Parts: sequence; C-alpha cells; structure tokens
Amino acid sequence: MTPRQRDRQRESGEWHAVCRLEQLEVERGATALVHGQAVAIFKMADETVYALGNHDPFAKASVLAKGIVGRRGDVPFVASPLHRHGFDLRTGRCLEDLAVSVPAYEVKVEGGVVHIGRRRGDAA
Repeated sequence: MTPRQRDRQRESGEWHAVCRLEQLEVERGATALVHGQAVAIFKMADETVYALGNHDPFAKASVLAKGIVGRRGDVPFVASPLHRHGFDLRTGRCLEDLAVSVPAYEVKVEGGVVHIGRRRGDAA
C-alpha cells in the first residue's frame, strides 16, 4: 500500500478486521497494524474490547500492549510496563498527567471478529 492509499484509507474511517475475539487473552494486550500505526488491543473479562495507540509518550517506546491491565474505580486502564503511567482504555488519557494522552480507537465486534476503526475524536 502506498502512503497516499494509506492516507486515503485513514481519512475514510474504514473498519479493519484485526483478529477473532477468542484470539485475545483477557486483560492481556495484543498489537495490530491499523492505518500504518501500531495499535494495542485489550479484551476485558466482560469481553469489552479497547484499542489505544501502542506508543508510550513517556518512555518513547511502543510498549503499551505489554502493560498491566487493571481498574481504578470504574476506569479500565493499562499501565505502561516501563514507567507505570496509567492510560484510560476508553479515552487514552494519562491518569497521572491529564495533559498527556495516547490515541484511542473505535472498536466493534461483529460475528466474533474484532474491527478497529478511526481514532476517537477524528471527524467522520
């Protein structure tokens, strides 16, 4: 795929099938390439699936899929395996520094297949 095709696909808001739901382990991260970006995917015990950009802005490394998944109250989060900053799985916002966030992506599960869409907050 050329960079121009990738940009067109990114702008179109297309959904990308990345894996089957049963391939994801509960509260463990997996990584998929979507629109040329590494995306960390997490399945919770209730089978809710979240997707965030895999790049940890504090560590400057693509490691969030290897992070520790948990909850702070009703907030599902992943803690970076390097510096332990927590990121809200719903929004991508850092729990320790509200000025910092990572991209959060739209997710849907259809027919047992996980699909990743556009970044949350991007125009349709």
